[in-house]
Amino acid sequence: MPAHWYYKRELITRDYGQIKELLAPKNPHPDSILWRSRYESTSEKDNILHDQAEFWGKPGIHYHQNLKAGENTLNLKLSSLLAESLIENKGYNQEDYTQRYIDFMLNPDSHKDTYVEEAHRAFFKNYAIGKKIEKCGIEDSHIGALSTLIPLILFYHKDKETLLYKVEKHLGLTHKGITTSKAGQLYAEIIYHGLKGGSMEDTLFTKIGRGRYQALGSPYNRWIKNYRDEEVVGKLVSTACYMEDALPATIYLALKYDTHFEKGLIQNTNLGGDNCHRGVVLGAILGAQGGLENIPASWLENLQEKTRYQTIVDQLWEATQ
Repeated sequence: MPAHWYYKRELITRDYGQIKELLAPKNPHPDSILWRSRYESTSEKDNILHDQAEFWGKPGIHYHQNLKAGENTLNLKLSSLLAESLIENKGYNQEDYTQRYIDFMLNPDSHKDTYVEEAHRAFFKNYAIGKKIEKCGIEDSHIGALSTLIPLILFYHKDKETLLYKVEKHLGLTHKGITTSKAGQLYAEIIYHGLKGGSMEDTLFTKIGRGRYQALGSPYNRWIKNYRDEEVVGKLVSTACYMEDALPATIYLALKYDTHFEKGLIQNTNLGGDNCHRGVVLGAILGAQGGLENIPASWLENLQEKTRYQTIVDQLWEATQ
């Protein structure tokens, strides 16, 4: 999270060294483009920036400036909302989740993150003018769209067809479009197979197969053999947030690091760009592959709200057994 949207990698090293542990972000953020962004609420129905609104349009502002080391960003907090909804409803109830989402975003005390991604801003603009809920989302193909999916994938991990349907339905609430829908389903399939065991290569190219998803068409093994990570993610594919680059970058790292959770996440973090959302997807995939024992104990111990999140995870897993 501290290196989120750093595009000059030497500046990550300057500001943090090589990031290997959970750290708090620093201001100023040298690559921040939050100064280009504008969002003005028209009523209480679209006031989602609250006291963070004053930082928009200013240079040097870190997108997550108020978060502590080990604290989750806004999108991951929404993921926990989805988990709680799944647990209490014994399955996916979009109406229930949507109400939780609206209440959370309109509550000034719900989180301290400065950045709210474009799809959320558009949703609440449409909500404020009275559009039907199912019409409030927009077409969006940023990898951040996949951030909330893990609870859904875990809940339906035994039933692939239901899983893929629920993923498509949930994404369509805020992040519409075939690109994002297919990316979400691929992500879900990778974890579905990963939880059953086997190598990442077997999961991607045998169990799933190259033909069903465009993102699996890249020459990943050739990239692994011939290029450094910094060349693949940055030259062959962009470090930016758009799905056509961010998803292949994530798959490349997942294939290369397979069960090496710690190495994969450290490398992803220090590659910069939209490492934050790539890291959500990559961490879930590598976690499914390698298991809990591969996650550094210090990373778990130093999480903010670790007790709450552990309870959610335990309840979510128990509900699926």
